[in-house]
Amino acid sequence: MRELGRHYVFELFGCDRGALDDLKAIEVAMEEGAEKAGATIVGKVFHKFAPQGVTGVVIIAESHFSIHTWPELGYAAVDIFTCNEMTEPMKAYDVLVKLLAPKSSTVMELKRGIMEEGGR
Repeated sequence: MRELGRHYVFELFGCDRGALDDLKAIEVAMEEGAEKAGATIVGKVFHKFAPQGVTGVVIIAESHFSIHTWPELGYAAVDIFTCNEMTEPMKAYDVLVKLLAPKSSTVMELKRGIMEEGGR
């Protein structure tokens, strides 16, 4: 059996509300996190909502990193999907935690594309 990728789902609660609404800081942290994780950035898109909130994705050769924030709730949803065993998603998470300062968080790891050797 082998897996094609690992998908991490992070739930961050009690975050710094100002940081959750700071598009530029989030963009920089997402890029820095991708680099520290050993991913290869190939593109990015970020958007600031009115009156508040940020969504963004860093497209990596290995798949993607994404974030969606709710400053009014102190909450951020982060996904990191990678199809490279050498990528270290927790290093990207550490960068985001430093910026967002959650009071609590959870992580779920999903194995994607699990199949028998030979493609089935």
